[in-house]
Amino acid sequence: MLGVATAMWSMARLESQILLEPALRIGLLLALNVIALIFGAGGLIAFRRAKTTINPVQIDQASHVVTSGIYRVTRNPMYVGLTALLTMWAVQLAAPWTLLGPVFFGVFTHWFQILPEERIMSAKFGKEYDDYRKRVRRWI
Repeated sequence: MLGVATAMWSMARLESQILLEPALRIGLLLALNVIALIFGAGGLIAFRRAKTTINPVQIDQASHVVTSGIYRVTRNPMYVGLTALLTMWAVQLAAPWTLLGPVFFGVFTHWFQILPEERIMSAKFGKEYDDYRKRVRRWI
């Protein structure tokens, strides 16, 4: 995420900014911040309550399928939160090409993080996880 944010900042320095009405810009930033906070913090809180790992690199150490809280809405609230933060950064930078950052992050995360996580979770938790996947959307 930080690499994408840095690339977005670099791109913004190379192109002109879009002039947004201050009220629109502030409104978008506030809305995206609320989304990032609800989804990101909601995911962390649910994982802490379940006493399972939040480390996406050590997904095999997961001890539970978390289905409560924000996980009733999306299977990947922390990735939704990070994508909202990147979108917020794009709005702040106000350079059109920076909107590709959150898109790239979402696609990259889907292929190289979410799909491998889902394979591991399905192998580890079987029907419980597969049933959860059928009930709850991957993103939102």
